[in-house]
Amino acid sequence: MLHQELEKLKEMLIESATLVQAMIERSIEGLLRRDRDLLLKVIEVDEPRENNLEIEIDEKGIELIARYQPQAKDLRTIVMILKMNNDLERMGDEAVNISQSAIFLIDKPLVKPLIDIPRMAEESIKMVRDSLNAFLTENPELAKEVCLRDSVVDGLRDQIWRELITFMASDPSTIERALHLLRISRCLERVADLATNLAEDTVYIVKGEIIKHHRGEL
Repeated sequence: MLHQELEKLKEMLIESATLVQAMIERSIEGLLRRDRDLLLKVIEVDEPRENNLEIEIDEKGIELIARYQPQAKDLRTIVMILKMNNDLERMGDEAVNISQSAIFLIDKPLVKPLIDIPRMAEESIKMVRDSLNAFLTENPELAKEVCLRDSVVDGLRDQIWRELITFMASDPSTIERALHLLRISRCLERVADLATNLAEDTVYIVKGEIIKHHRGEL
């Protein structure tokens, strides 16, 4: 009975993750297409739905612990799902932040062509997707690979920051727009960090191994 309920909990988590991934994709698509309606959908429709899912998953996980008093891997799985649930909600918040900055930017001239932000978004979204696949398939090697790819996103963020700081220094009129682009890059970096958290949690569920502070040894 516990295992059936645990499968339901996993399905709820995947529903949340699928929504959050779509929110991130829509926020970047809205920025690139200058689509205000798409950005407002993230803020006004998707986020309330994600918030409700977070509460439902928390309540379900707590109920399973109270009812079945699980042990060993089952307990690790429930506890990590609750942690993943919190990280997914935070990803949703980052998608909202991106959408808010994109709404500010869509009616204004570009500071520079949007090249690195879409690349950063693509890599961050792929990390989210792969971390969830690792969780579903209980694949610790894929999870560890996700952790290693966090440095790629960090490198893109650093490049964006260097370029935008140069623009702001040479033309103060770009400062406000550049700050919103910096905010978007920071949000995408946070998405990648949170995807890494999901991957680390998967390794712990499957192997009982904590890799959080040993990423360089993977």
